[in-house]
Amino acid sequence: MVIYIGADHQGFNLKEAIKPFLMDQLYETEDVTPVFKDGDDYPDVASAVAKKVRYNLDNSRGIIICGSGTGVDIVANKFDKIRCALGFSPDQIFDARNDDNVNVLALPASFVDTEAAKKIVEVFLQTKFADHEDRFKRRISKILEIERNREGVGDN
Repeated sequence: MVIYIGADHQGFNLKEAIKPFLMDQLYETEDVTPVFKDGDDYPDVASAVAKKVRYNLDNSRGIIICGSGTGVDIVANKFDKIRCALGFSPDQIFDARNDDNVNVLALPASFVDTEAAKKIVEVFLQTKFADHEDRFKRRISKILEIERNREGVGDN
């Protein structure tokens, strides 16, 4: 499995601490943080990771990091078949993987320390989707249907 990782300036140090942890766990890791021309806008980071995961759904996951985690989370969830969760605790991310089959993890560098982030990442990567549960599969199908029929979504 390939782990695509990226961060803006606020998440840079946490990203750099997580990369060796991933490699120690024998994950193939690719840092897709863009080379910034005019600053380091989090939409560029989240887009780069989401695109990589989107085109390698069966054999990858993504980790995106910014200060609050919210910006990268919002951006990643704009991509079809990407389900990103903002991770604050290992238990919460267990549920996100187990129930919702999230494939991208957003981390809030300003709110989790390195050790907490590593635990969250470990749970994110080790937890499998409970695809034997019909209710979880049904909900994912509904999300995919919303993605297929985006015309008019958000119109008031």
